[in-house]
Amino acid sequence: MNNLVKLNKINSHLSEVVINRPEKLNAMTKPMWIELGKIFKKISKEKNLRCVIIRGEGGKSFSPGNDIGEFKKERSSSKLAKSYGKFLHGTLGSIFNCPVPTIAMIEGICVGGGLEIAACCDIRICGKSSRFGIPIKRLGLTMAAKELEVLLKATTYSTAMEILFEGRVFDSQEALEKRLVNRVVNDEDVKKEAYKSAELICEGAPKVARWHKEFARNILKKGKVTEKINNLGYKCYDTEDFKIGYQSFLNKTKPKFKNK
Repeated sequence: MNNLVKLNKINSHLSEVVINRPEKLNAMTKPMWIELGKIFKKISKEKNLRCVIIRGEGGKSFSPGNDIGEFKKERSSSKLAKSYGKFLHGTLGSIFNCPVPTIAMIEGICVGGGLEIAACCDIRICGKSSRFGIPIKRLGLTMAAKELEVLLKATTYSTAMEILFEGRVFDSQEALEKRLVNRVVNDEDVKKEAYKSAELICEGAPKVARWHKEFARNILKKGKVTEKINNLGYKCYDTEDFKIGYQSFLNKTKPKFKNK
């Protein structure tokens, strides 16, 4: 793999996943999709991790998606494409279903599969010069249903169809209007803003953040609040962190949560 996808441990609570192929603007290959999926499966098992930032190396591109040069060998028929898709879709699922809060730190290009990766994250922060889109109509390709599902969860049906039908690459302000990103900042401030968001997440009670993510995903999936999820919403009162939190509030001190 030659470290084309890296996992950096920033501290005991925060990790960073880096798509590390800057000479190709971080275009994804099959081995990279596989490695990215493995990393997120590993991350999902880390009980004390409070936040994950995913970014592209080099500052010019988050990722333009799949490396077109790989198509002839890996995706030149429906059979090959289906086999490839198992890895790609499995990885998107690993990111989307990761119990740890995730932030996409978007610098530059965020197109195609790169936008799909970002869309799987909980929070997306980009620079003003960032560009977005899914121009696969030019390749005569459909977006696989599993990938379209990701796009539909990030935005509306009508917006998803506009992105696919028109195939335009658009700017950060339009991405914000389309609800594809949470905020747009100056290019030089993207890293600072992403880490500021991560710091705020890490300061909170870790179990609470994971529960909020679980509740929201379950409600979106089921289309309603199930009795199981409703009951789970009261578990926080039995945690040590709740006692720490409300005592700190009364004492007007900053809480130091233990994830217990």
